[in-house]
Parts: sequence; structure tokens; C-alpha cells
Amino acid sequence: MNATKLTQLQAVLPSVSRETFGRLLAFESLFIKWSKAFNLAAPSTISDFWQRHVLDSAQIAAIRRPSGIWLDLGSGGGLPGIVLAVLMRESLGGMVHLIESNGKKVSFLRNALIETEGAGVVHQVRIEDALREVPGADVVTARALASLPTLLQLSRPWLDAGATALFHKGREFREEVRLARDGGPFHLIEHSSVADPRSAILEIRSIGGRNEHEKRSTQDN
Repeated sequence: MNATKLTQLQAVLPSVSRETFGRLLAFESLFIKWSKAFNLAAPSTISDFWQRHVLDSAQIAAIRRPSGIWLDLGSGGGLPGIVLAVLMRESLGGMVHLIESNGKKVSFLRNALIETEGAGVVHQVRIEDALREVPGADVVTARALASLPTLLQLSRPWLDAGATALFHKGREFREEVRLARDGGPFHLIEHSSVADPRSAILEIRSIGGRNEHEKRSTQDN
């Protein structure tokens, strides 16, 4: 079973180390254990946790190598924040800042960082107040948090300062993009998802610039 999971992970991130793989396995075990007490993810997805959640989160690192300061909004059960913090260990000086206001989920996230030795820190704060905690970031991430127009509003302080957004979006993402365009122009690169070809990772920058839209596969990066 573990050999299959390693093969799947290497298909997404060919250079991933076995040490990192082991830490991601530890996160999977911890997540499943805590999910019995807390609602960290939809119960129907737990049986396929590796594919549905770990690989789905890890694919971000195939789009942009984890380094520098990353900000994960509404971290919840640590997807993608904890996965990225584990991958960030291989980047000297890199750090993932996880923003979560729910006390029980904060406890889980902090335990997960300890268990996986991830390069991250958890801030128990509302997203609207997170700028005081993390005034600057290179990349902003979010998964299963809000609609794209709302995500752009929440992340705008960092995007306006030059950060790039990498947002997981489901099968209705094109409608969300259309609605988000009503709020102003931005540059968008649409990356096909390795977890579901009908979903995407939306790479967004240059808010207030020109409307531009590219489509890429994660294999192009």
C-alpha cells in the first residue's frame, strides 16, 4: 500500500524525498485519527484520503516550489497548509503561516506540525485580522474555503503587495471566474488538477491590471 502511495506522490512531485513521504504518511494517520472526533473533512472522502486530499494538496508544489513565506487562509484540517509545511521543510528559511479561528482545529494543526516537523506556524485569528499577524507573503493558498470573488476580497491585502494566489477550485470554477471578473481585472493561469480533471488550481496575480487567462497542466511546470 505504501509503495503505491509513494509512486502516486512521485508522479506529482518526482523529486520528493522518502523522508517527506514518511511525514505525509504521519499526517494522514493523524488526520484520520482526529477525524473520528472532529469534522475535519467529509466522511465520504476519508477512505480515499491520500488521493483526494494529500495528492490534491501536494500538486501546488508542482506549480510553484515551496519557498519563502506562504499564507494558508482558513486552514481547517491542514489541507493544503500542513502538506505544504511538510514540503517546505526542504526549502531553507521557508515558512507556511496557517490562519484558523476555530480552537479545536487550531489544536489539531499545531499537533500536526509537531508530528510532521512541518515548517509552519498556526495563527488563531480570523482571516480579516490576519494582516497584523502576517503582513507580507509570497503566496496565498486556500482550499474549500469560499467562492472566488470572496477569496479575492479576503486575500487582496497580500495580492496588492505582490503575492500570488494559488486557489483550489472545484468543477464550477469557470462560473466563479466569470463572477470574479465583475469585480475587476486580474491575470489568471488555470492549472488542471491531478485529482480531478474537471477541477483546477487557479493561479492569480496582477489584480487591477489586465484581464489575462492561460491554461496549463501541472506537467508544464
